[in-house]
Amino acid sequence: MEQQIYKGKLIQFHWLKVAKKEELTKNTFSLEFEIPENLRDNFKFEAGQYVSVKFQSHGEEVINDYSMTSAPYEGKICLGIKVNSPEGATSQLFQNYNEGDQLLVGEPAGRFTLGSKPSEFRTIVAFAGGIGITPVLSHFKNILHNEPRTRLFLFFGNKSSEELIFRDQLDHLARNYGDRLQIFYFFSQEKTVDQFFYGRLDEKKLNLIINQILHLDDTDEESTIWDAVDEVLICGKGEMIKTLANACYHHGIPKKNIHFELFEEYNDDIYPVEKEFPLIENIEVEFTMLGKKYATILPDNRDKILQQLLIQKFPVPYSCKSGICGSCECSLEEGEVELLENEYLTEKEEGQGHILACMSIMKSKKIKLNFDLS
Repeated sequence: MEQQIYKGKLIQFHWLKVAKKEELTKNTFSLEFEIPENLRDNFKFEAGQYVSVKFQSHGEEVINDYSMTSAPYEGKICLGIKVNSPEGATSQLFQNYNEGDQLLVGEPAGRFTLGSKPSEFRTIVAFAGGIGITPVLSHFKNILHNEPRTRLFLFFGNKSSEELIFRDQLDHLARNYGDRLQIFYFFSQEKTVDQFFYGRLDEKKLNLIINQILHLDDTDEESTIWDAVDEVLICGKGEMIKTLANACYHHGIPKKNIHFELFEEYNDDIYPVEKEFPLIENIEVEFTMLGKKYATILPDNRDKILQQLLIQKFPVPYSCKSGICGSCECSLEEGEVELLENEYLTEKEEGQGHILACMSIMKSKKIKLNFDLS
């Protein structure tokens, strides 16, 4: 096992052999890792989770997170990976590592997960954009395998049919589970025979989907399929998540049932801030990180804690600034804050005083935080 390192939280890495590498499209590929028997327990995972991969890129050590497309019952770790630019780190991963090579892979993490309910009748709707299909594919395979009463609807957006990844796997699932799974493909830069499937997945498209696809429910003549939706999964770029999450919420889905996973840094709030807070100025802030203590004065509470600490150049951990990734999780040891939104923390963690710095507004003249949770 590699020595633990800090990346928001401590990650345990292990050497794994690349069992399979496959180019999927001109800018995406998949990696499958062989899990030795002595590491089986370390790499148990839930559908929707990701692993961190550590590798060399242009002579420097890089750590990137990649979602798994495999389902837990398959007993393997499979990743779907997008190359964003020829000079980027992921391009180096594709070019320099092949079947049989060893890579350092972190133990599974992430909370884009759903509790399994095999005895219930559920309706789950997912929206994915591009490489955002990876954790959704893991979810759908797992649900179809374990929940015989659950029906699924997938709305998958891409620029063109050439860039549509994992179509073979998705179509295979649709053929085998046609009574419980429906998949609809949308293209934003390729004309379609049916104009309905042309364009981005956004609020307008969601309105059409609700009225034209999720309208008649064969299981209940007095309601629509949309009325029966229990959970919504959204994965893709930040603006897509923000648009669809708010549209789903305004169409009656509770926020706690809307789950999203971000595939890029995103600095905006997913949901608009609806509260106003009394202005507090010159706030004392103390925090501990990697055993080192810091202290500063923040001008006021007009903005959230993380954003203000970053302005002052403190090396606090973050990835999304939107309350999704959990990198800025810390414990509140003194003072009072308001946690605006929370897609990450459990009720138990909130009860233990954990907060997300990127989603917290200060409500007292002094606060004390500890980022060293592990």
